[in-house]
Amino acid sequence: MAAPLAGHHVAVLLGGPSSEREVSLVSGRECADALERLGAEVSRVDAGRDLAQVLAGLKPDVVFNALHGAWGEDGCVQGVLETLGLPYTHCGVLASALAMDKAKAKAVLAAAGVAVPGGGLFNRFDVARGHVLPPPYVVKPNAEGSSVGVFLVMEGANSPPQEVVAPSWTFGEEVMVEPYIRGKELAAGVMDGKGMMVTEIIPRTGFYDYEAKYGEGGSTHVCPADLPAHVTEKALKLAEMAHAALGCRGVTRSDLRYDDINDVLVLLEVNTQPGMTPTSLIPEQAAKQGVGFDDLVLWITEDAYARGGAGGIASTGESSGQGARQSQR
Repeated sequence: MAAPLAGHHVAVLLGGPSSEREVSLVSGRECADALERLGAEVSRVDAGRDLAQVLAGLKPDVVFNALHGAWGEDGCVQGVLETLGLPYTHCGVLASALAMDKAKAKAVLAAAGVAVPGGGLFNRFDVARGHVLPPPYVVKPNAEGSSVGVFLVMEGANSPPQEVVAPSWTFGEEVMVEPYIRGKELAAGVMDGKGMMVTEIIPRTGFYDYEAKYGEGGSTHVCPADLPAHVTEKALKLAEMAHAALGCRGVTRSDLRYDDINDVLVLLEVNTQPGMTPTSLIPEQAAKQGVGFDDLVLWITEDAYARGGAGGIASTGESSGQGARQSQR
């Protein structure tokens, strides 16, 4: 039987200039390897400001966007791909830009009935000068991912984080400050608009930071999460609502917190281009539902290709991701 992507040219965008470059290099490598196993001709593109010229020269059938963070995930690269008329994976321009801006995304999600934390945007110098919220609270950039630049200010802290005014701070003049929600760190995948599964993340350090997300042994995943049925149901529903409210497509991952003492569940943010590394949550959830990594990559790629108006890539594509699209409910 012919390989499902035989005769198709896929450009995989990886690396890029953002603070999440190293994660993207791993995601891109894993996806490119899978695409080659599926029979595709693959061009690995370490995306830079000459991306439009590079892709115009390559003329791929479809672009697999494995970039993470600013520029690659915030609508900018999506706009380039729209201009070039190339089908591409994951969300479009508006959903990508909206989801990356935490303050604007929270406003849209709250209006759609999704439970989100309180707090808001504050000038970083005001945040460093004194507590703008009663501790405990979380300080994070308004437009970054992978827990880059995130600080947890615990109860009893004498001073707020001074890192936000350090010369090395490159994440903007305003920062998001939210009340810290005690309890469980959860993640819910959404594929084709349907909730996949809920994972509980137990970080080794007590805080789900960059090292906990991507370092070997940085965290333990309980998949599916051991939660009361009503919490699992609500987490999947909130993730689906958020996916729809932001106008997302393909595969997304919502991050949530669950206070199991007070039975409070809130959605923190939506990741429009979830990690595809060996420690990433979406591939793990898909695998638990019987969909291997290569089939997941195939579904994402064919979904993009079909939306580009060129029809399906492979005769097997319609069913390749069926298991992952089924809800846990």
